[in-house]
Amino acid sequence: MSAIDLNARASATFAQKLAETQALLQQAALDHAPRNAGDAPRITLACSLGAEDMVLAHLINRLQLDIGIFVLETGQLHAETLALLARLQATSRAPVQVFAPVREAAIQFVEREGTDAMYQSIALRKACCAIRKMEPLSRALAGKDAWITGLRREQSGTRAEVPLTDRSDATKLKYNPLANWTWGDVWHYIADNQVDHNPLHDQFYPSIGCAPCTRAVSAGEDFRAGRWWWEDEAAKECGLHVKASPLPATYA
Repeated sequence: MSAIDLNARASATFAQKLAETQALLQQAALDHAPRNAGDAPRITLACSLGAEDMVLAHLINRLQLDIGIFVLETGQLHAETLALLARLQATSRAPVQVFAPVREAAIQFVEREGTDAMYQSIALRKACCAIRKMEPLSRALAGKDAWITGLRREQSGTRAEVPLTDRSDATKLKYNPLANWTWGDVWHYIADNQVDHNPLHDQFYPSIGCAPCTRAVSAGEDFRAGRWWWEDEAAKECGLHVKASPLPATYA
């Protein structure tokens, strides 16, 4: 059974949520429009290529908004994710930038700690995330006033309070236009608009990250149970959406 067949169930207030999301994206694009003709957008979508972010990329393109899109290519993504990235780059009206880790830093980490370092301790796993995600994120957000994510309150306990507009970082606004959406809403939109999606979702991967750190989930398991499944639930963030991040702004 495909992810669409399994999940596409709109909530009773879906139309209202969609209108809210579109209005937020349109206002954000206006508020952070380029200062001069030809300048790059001052707002960008952090696209993990997961279902939520593909919905947001589709909306940005459909509404023809002046919002950039970037992807963190960690060097550890599934082949299916990389193929989806290539398709997004080929079809997106909005420019899609790809940010990779500093090659030498990634090589040295593997040489020093081994290919399975992420399984050895939370500290080593987070050090891997810092090299492959956090440092590239800092480059992706350099010069931006704001960024957009696909965070939803339903995703996990640590995200239950996600606001539509996060003003906790004094230097960058963070917009979460799908904060109120359910998983069923996401897949209803994908089905209704024929949005491209990662085929791993059809293999029971609701949340998709790096290949070594992602597995399929079983019926009844938590939405993010397949991410860093060997760790305690409280530790299951890479730092992209943690307010205590050492970076000036805090990425699926």
